[in-house]
Amino acid sequence: MHIIKVGMSYHEAPIDIREKVTFTSETARKAMGALIGQATISENVIFSTCNRTEIYAVVLDVEVGTRKIIQFLEEWFHVTRGTDMSYFASASDENAVEHLFRLTSGLESMVIGETQILGQVRSAFANAQAAKTTGKILNELFKRTITFAKHVHQHTDVGRHAVSVSYVAVELAKRTLGGIKDKHVLIIGAGEMGELSMKNLQGAGAGELTVMNRTLERAKALANAFQAHAVSYSHLTETISIADIVITSTASSQPVLTHELLHGIMEKRDGKPLCLIDMAVPRDIDPKVKELDHVSLYDMDDLQLITGENMATRKKAASEVANDITEERSSFYTWVAMQDAVPTIKALKEKSARIQASILTSIQQKIPDLTERETKVITKHMHSVAHQLLDEPIKKVKTMGHSKEELDLFADIFGLNKEDNNNHTV
Repeated sequence: MHIIKVGMSYHEAPIDIREKVTFTSETARKAMGALIGQATISENVIFSTCNRTEIYAVVLDVEVGTRKIIQFLEEWFHVTRGTDMSYFASASDENAVEHLFRLTSGLESMVIGETQILGQVRSAFANAQAAKTTGKILNELFKRTITFAKHVHQHTDVGRHAVSVSYVAVELAKRTLGGIKDKHVLIIGAGEMGELSMKNLQGAGAGELTVMNRTLERAKALANAFQAHAVSYSHLTETISIADIVITSTASSQPVLTHELLHGIMEKRDGKPLCLIDMAVPRDIDPKVKELDHVSLYDMDDLQLITGENMATRKKAASEVANDITEERSSFYTWVAMQDAVPTIKALKEKSARIQASILTSIQQKIPDLTERETKVITKHMHSVAHQLLDEPIKKVKTMGHSKEELDLFADIFGLNKEDNNNHTV
């Protein structure tokens, strides 16, 4: 049994590649179900956000499992090997587990310690459980990583430095326009990223906030929480015409703001600058919009460059929890080893119970006049002898879970690999 991770992130792939390989919750459930049918893959979780798409899987063979997942992604997204697929990175066993701990704790995020990633991992795990594609191994691993990440955010400097990509987006808008206190900001998309943007904008003192969403009711709900305005998509053109900043974070598979649309709008703005921040993958705004005069367009890769200023804090925070992650990884693999040894321990205890039962039967045949109390005393002492005799071997076998050779040797020593046909008599 091995754990592998296959995926791409902002570390390896630019946004024009990442946006080709993204899952929604619904498509992820379908994909996870299809992966379970692939050879060697017994469990899997798909994690997909604007900055990364990763698949965690339990496989019998690392090389075969990794190859199967890459082939699956090629076919699912119709991408080609040697170009788009060259951006995929993989890890196995301890490295894959350590990566998940770092990811969930915010150490692999574009902005160090962002808390949004924890909720995203939790949602991906819940999605996989709903799809019934997790089992004993990934259930335990994801529960441990989520618990650990909560502790990191609450009790370490990672938590004290916690910000989000939406926070950086707001800071970028402030730099671009020289402040936002008198600016009109339009948020397109009322999901989690939109809500975080609203919080940061309100905290920064934005002059006027407007929310737009395909579902007007959802836009109203978010707007009401921040004393903002809500408008429907039918008012897209006129709302952008009077906005200073537009932040998009929808789940659309196609651009929401096209070059043609914004070209027409900018002609009517008389040179008034417009700051566009696209926090969606796939992108909400046609990248050709950058060609328009008086328009500043930033996407997730641009935000990554800005958060490079956060690198010193990232390294410091990462070193603070590195030892804790190593301990958590070791603890998890100790648990895994014990799971691998469970069948051997069970077989040993069952054989011991059969021998005790056989011996007790033999004693009762040879001493038929034993009282009930005497039988209980004999049984109790036999159990005690067996328990004391097997205690150390069982402790030892729990440390052998990673070595099939050692487990096989242990089983041979105790005769567990063959039927026990001996009659145990006294």
